[in-house]
Amino acid sequence: MNQQSIAFDIVARDGEARTGVLRTRRSVIETPVFMPVGTLGTVKGTRFEFLETELDARIILGNTYHLWLRPGAETVRECGGLHRFIGWERALLTDSGGFQVWSLGALRKISEEGTKFRSHVDGSPRFLSPEVSMEVQAALGADIVMAFDECAPGQATHEEARESMELTARWAARSRARFDALQEEGMDSGRLEPRDGLSGRQALFGIVQGASHLDLRRESLQRTVEIGFDGYAIGGLSVGEEKSVMYSVIEEIAPQMPLAQPRYLMGVGTPEDLIEAVARGIDMFDCVLPTRNGRTGQAFTTRGKINIKNAKYARDTRPLDAACPCSVCQRHTRAYLRHLYLTGEMLGGILLTHHNLACFLDTMRRVRQAIRSGDFTRFRREFLAQLTSDSE
Repeated sequence: MNQQSIAFDIVARDGEARTGVLRTRRSVIETPVFMPVGTLGTVKGTRFEFLETELDARIILGNTYHLWLRPGAETVRECGGLHRFIGWERALLTDSGGFQVWSLGALRKISEEGTKFRSHVDGSPRFLSPEVSMEVQAALGADIVMAFDECAPGQATHEEARESMELTARWAARSRARFDALQEEGMDSGRLEPRDGLSGRQALFGIVQGASHLDLRRESLQRTVEIGFDGYAIGGLSVGEEKSVMYSVIEEIAPQMPLAQPRYLMGVGTPEDLIEAVARGIDMFDCVLPTRNGRTGQAFTTRGKINIKNAKYARDTRPLDAACPCSVCQRHTRAYLRHLYLTGEMLGGILLTHHNLACFLDTMRRVRQAIRSGDFTRFRREFLAQLTSDSE
């Protein structure tokens, strides 16, 4: 029986940029792909019906740390796994919880064994390790799960970044071992019967760390590939470093990642970041910006960002973006959206979130088409130039 958990085929390339098809046990996903973030089992501010129909999102994220704390891994397992618990039938990816624990700062203590911290929910003591992360992710049953890693700050010294990178490498090996054992034990709550050449099992991605230090990034990649994963991610970026540093890390590392497997840039970023990372060879993205910014009155457009609370939009009868085909832009004006936001109507955040997700997902569709047509260089140049134009 063929035991591969996912299948990935590259359809076209234009320089380092590439477009392909990623098949998981639940979805066929065209890449490059933007994955909406569903931290607590919900993509905030939108319904799955819209994600499935108009927006056609093939894969979303769940957050291991938050779902572990509430409602709890065993609760989700008893409810049939995360897919059944939230009512989402397409692909799911769960992160490892490593970044969320790192972001707790002084509230956590990292050791070789794992990370001790206090829950932000009730203050109870908790312990998260590679083994625990794999056990929680098996209970959640996402189609793609991430190895447990340790994230160094963007401005970490070489010594600090090396210690973090080496710990991540050791944790990656432990993640791999526990993941494989859980699969053999049948603990994956999202398991499907083998079909279409796929095993029906979860896929496990490894994570490359090393902060801004390219030599450490290269070493991390080599050590991660030696362990062997179904896909590879670049973590620890967009954590305070300059954008030029982020781009240089991606430019150095992405082309060296295994050619025939998906390349995932974690937690990044703006439409500009997505375009620049695609140009450097990245296939998969996630970021909270479309939903978070929508809830705070900011819209992404093909000509840059709009803060809908600004007074100049009070009588503006234009859509958010005349080039956007989404249902919000087809129906509502900037003036109305500003009114909703300023009066505290929840519909304001919902509509802005919907538009922002449409903007990100449509950008990825245009990117894929440009790569397939061999026109990505021109597309990239014009897209970035338009973002900086003052058309409001």
